[in-house]
Amino acid sequence: MKKSIKKAVFPVAGLGTRFLPATKVTPKEMLPIVDKPLIQFAVEEAIAAGVDTLIFVTSRTKRTIEDHFDKAYELENELETRGKTEVLAGLRAMIPSHVTCVFIRQAEALGLGHAVNCAAAVIGNEPFAVILADDMIDDGTRGCLSQMVEVFNEWNCSILGTERVHPSETQSYGIVKAETIREGLGKLESIVEKPKPEHAPSNQAVVGRYILTPEIFKKLDTVTRGAGGEIQLTDAIAMLLNDQPVLSYEFEGKRYDCGSKLGFLMATIEQGLKHAELGSAITKYLKTLKLD
Repeated sequence: MKKSIKKAVFPVAGLGTRFLPATKVTPKEMLPIVDKPLIQFAVEEAIAAGVDTLIFVTSRTKRTIEDHFDKAYELENELETRGKTEVLAGLRAMIPSHVTCVFIRQAEALGLGHAVNCAAAVIGNEPFAVILADDMIDDGTRGCLSQMVEVFNEWNCSILGTERVHPSETQSYGIVKAETIREGLGKLESIVEKPKPEHAPSNQAVVGRYILTPEIFKKLDTVTRGAGGEIQLTDAIAMLLNDQPVLSYEFEGKRYDCGSKLGFLMATIEQGLKHAELGSAITKYLKTLKLD
């Protein structure tokens, strides 16, 4: 019996050191792209794809994320008193009533694989999604995870969201080799974490979107520490390949690497240009700049 994707894991326990001092007390995932925190873009993408259980794997420094998705009675009362009904409606719609938030502490920073494994008890025997908020993906019409859910409904197996990168950048990503099934979709033959360009099997990189079957947890329980001395999700997926098919899916849309300062600024500028309230003003301002 096929199961649908109803749960998503958000690994948000990292320290965000590349954004210091801004992230000394503010989680990187709470930094705003114009007027919306980065993590909220990821949550909205998951909900649009049919997810109804949001599992945040956090650390002791990330209470702000939990507070953000909690109900703020005082703020809502104040907005209602002031007649700011539109803002109030948007605030209340952040987490629909049918959606549940679960927060799990990752006691040690032992890698993405370890973070995902922290959610095993909540996931149970169900396929699930993993979304890395650092990778903000905008396609203008339908979210990346919605695209991947459609593929999952067809194939009923694990799927990795991928993107072609410059060959010189392979050591920043998990890299796959895949046999083409059709345009944009392939069956994995191998996957390796952060290979040097001369050793990379391709330039097809895994980015922050996964749909995984529950069998991944057995692999995460036994995988040894890999690159950086951490428990790598990539290594567990490589083990999973021995037992069941795993697909690569080249999503439609533009990815912003918001784990880097440049990518974050690019996302802020381009989302600002699309902003209903600010777009025209930002466009006008940018035209006044003399860029030599």
